Amino acid sequence: MRIYLDNCCFNRPFDDQSQVRILIETEAKLRIQERVATGEIELAWSYVLDYENAANPFEERRVAVAAWKNRAVIDVNETPEVLETAQDLLTIGLRSKDALHVACAVEASCQYFLTTDDALLKKLQHYDGISGLDPTAFIRSTEP
Repeated sequence: MRIYLDNCCFNRPFDDQSQVRILIETEAKLRIQERVATGEIELAWSYVLDYENAANPFEERRVAVAAWKNRAVIDVNETPEVLETAQDLLTIGLRSKDALHVACAVEASCQYFLTTDDALLKKLQHYDGISGLDPTAFIRSTEP
């Protein structure tokens, strides 16, 4: 099984943990990381993650997220195919960066695109190219 986590998903552990939803999503994201570390799940990376992470003003967070690139089994670069898929995703209402993230996940042959962005998940319900889930839903659907 191969997954792609967008930047907001990678950064969930750095969010305010006093909100129950954020705390639960953080725990789910940490469990996903464990499964990646053991090789149970393959992680995909992309040039879009590099770009967004480089803009993070917090060095500790930037370094922690960037370290996951080393665990990725694939690193997707910009190609005409990625841009074409992203262009298609714009037609269902995705924002440009979100469309590029999802297009990279599709190019990497991921089964799941993980994000904590509810609006993005809602729009992905109308797209057959990949299954979009939040970390909690992913854990619920992939663990016994």
